This record gives sequence, C-alpha cells and structure tokens, in this order.
Amino acid sequence: MQQLFQLQDKEYAAFQAKLTPGIPQESFIGVRVPVLRQFAKQFGKTPEHQQFMQTLPHRYYDENMLHGLLVSQMRDYDACIEAMDKFLPYIDNWAVCDITSPRIFAKHKEQLMNKIHQWVASSHTYTCRFGIEMLMSHYLDADFRPEYLDIAASARSDEYYVKMMVAWYFATALAKQWDATVPYLENKVLAPWTHNKTIQKARESYRITPEQKEYLNALKIKK
Repeated sequence: MQQLFQLQDKEYAAFQAKLTPGIPQESFIGVRVPVLRQFAKQFGKTPEHQQFMQTLPHRYYDENMLHGLLVSQMRDYDACIEAMDKFLPYIDNWAVCDITSPRIFAKHKEQLMNKIHQWVASSHTYTCRFGIEMLMSHYLDADFRPEYLDIAASARSDEYYVKMMVAWYFATALAKQWDATVPYLENKVLAPWTHNKTIQKARESYRITPEQKEYLNALKIKK
C-alpha cells in the first residue's frame, strides 16, 4: 500500500521488528502508531478502505495494524463482528491483536459475551488472546460478574502470548475485583507459570495496596 510507504520511518521499522519476534523484518514498513492512527481516521472515510479490508491476507505488518484500527472505528456492531471474525485468523502477533479494540463493543455487552466465549475457546493464539483482552476491557467494572473469571481461567494454552494475557487479565482483576479474584490464586486455579506471572504483574501495579502485595507474594508457587 503506497500511502503507508510515504509515512515510512526505517529506524522505527527496525525497532518494531525487535519487539515483534517471529515476524520477518521485511514485513515492517515503519509507520509510527500515532501517525498510523491519524491516517486510519482519514483513510476510513474513503471508499478505498472497503476494498483494503476485503484484501486478506495483507503483505505488511503495518497493513495489519491499519486493518485493526479500521475495524476499531466501525460503528455498526454486526458488521464489526463480521469483520473481526474475518480478520482474526490472519493476526499473527501481539501488537496487531492489542491495537484492535472496537469502540462499538461497549454498547453491546450482552451480545458480545457470546462472541467472547467463542474467541477464548479458539485454538488460534491471537483469537484467544483477543477474546481475553475484550473480557478485560469491558467486564471488570460495572458489568463484572464473578463467573466471568472462569472464562479467562479456562484458556489453557502453552502459547506465551495467551498465558501473558491471562496473567494480565487476572492482575487487572485483582486491582478491580480483589475479593472475587484472589481465591483463584489461593486455590491455585491457574497453571503455575500463569499463577506466578499474575502475582508478579499485580505486585508491579500501583493499584494494589502494599498489604495486598505482601499477601500475594506469600501465594507464589515455589518451583
């Protein structure tokens, strides 16, 4: 996509490649995220963006980042879900996964929960990660229910980027819903690596009190 090359920063491309293992360096154009966000706002208003979103797989990492931003801008819930299900199988790294966060989901919490169950159950690393991320983004505050913790806990995977997202979810849940969440660590519901990573991330959080951090430290699984 020629417009992205006009926004290229080759030093940033090399930097981004180091942060995204497993993706060939030649896949990075090097568009900085704030620049890409601005471009997505304008490009999303053009007829060309529809054709771009239908053209999968993309060749470049930056195209996938743009695709994630364009989906995130969609205002029709059903069309957004359709676009997500089409795009998710092609997501092959954490950065594209994490930048994709449709705003329309906040207005359709009840419908979205059905999709989250499907996504979290997926064997595809980044579909599963995306489902847990949506669970974390939309259901840890006013819409929280204790049983939602079981959805994240059910994501048993040896994939690093799934395990890290589960740990991130539970660390955030400890900060926001301590009483409902801490039994998952007391009862060792999570796999040992994820259990200990959850404690590490929670103890790094300013939202966890010193007393809570000390208690969590005592719950670490010793190897």
